[in-house]
Amino acid sequence: MDPIYLLSFRLPETAAGLAEIALEPLGGALALGLPDSRGEVELKLYLGEDPGRPNVASLMAAVALAAEVPAPEFSLELLPEIDWVAESQAALPPIAAGRFWVYGSHVEARPPAASIPLLIDANLAFGTGRHETTRGCLLALQDLARRVMVRRALDLGCGSGILALGIARLWRKSKVLGADMDSASIKVACHNARINEERARTSFLTSRGYDNAAIRRAGPYDLIVANILAGPLCDLATETSTQLLPGGRVVLSGLLDRQERQVLARYRAVGLAFERRWRIGEWSTLVLRR
Repeated sequence: MDPIYLLSFRLPETAAGLAEIALEPLGGALALGLPDSRGEVELKLYLGEDPGRPNVASLMAAVALAAEVPAPEFSLELLPEIDWVAESQAALPPIAAGRFWVYGSHVEARPPAASIPLLIDANLAFGTGRHETTRGCLLALQDLARRVMVRRALDLGCGSGILALGIARLWRKSKVLGADMDSASIKVACHNARINEERARTSFLTSRGYDNAAIRRAGPYDLIVANILAGPLCDLATETSTQLLPGGRVVLSGLLDRQERQVLARYRAVGLAFERRWRIGEWSTLVLRR
């Protein structure tokens, strides 16, 4: 069995979502505890390789700065040889996001009638449908599917591939490319495409933003989804606009409500018009049109 490292720390509940997104570059499977009497939650991140204490300390400092809280103390340890992924899967019930019904392989219940089932196990990649940003994207995609035709789509920062698979299910004639800078996530996304029988219309590759030339060759796109942090979203605005067809849509998520104005201003400056937003908790999902 491959080694598993456990990174654990505590934060105020209001900062937990931001920490989850900020830790995405590490990959891994995240477990989030319930708030204690002080309003703090414990986060446990299971990793397939040692991230290095200096790297973790730097990420903790970044989280603390963004959330305006003291930098949390953390522990990083190598776990004994137990199937921790299976352990985390067993604790995850199915979730619904509009018509989407996201479940793990341990779930024995049948999908609800008229639902769109997606089999996504907790694994060493982000994106099990439980974070507000992922649910916001799934809701935005369902809304677009009622009024927009998509034939070529890009899921930038695809993680587990859940959004790419959602696009493939909503637009049955589409071709969907998923990209992520984490090679472990790409392996998980390919696995999820296979078990959801969507390999024919989805493909995945490793890329930091649009750096991989294959992304540019496959475009321009009718639809781009980017569920990443506000800073990288702003950095990628110009190239995202370039990669969209006229009339194409972009779904942006991974940003807090208070970051909306900054992100919208950047995308409006490159020729995109705001269409709609979804807010879940303190998180926003934005839809814009070129």
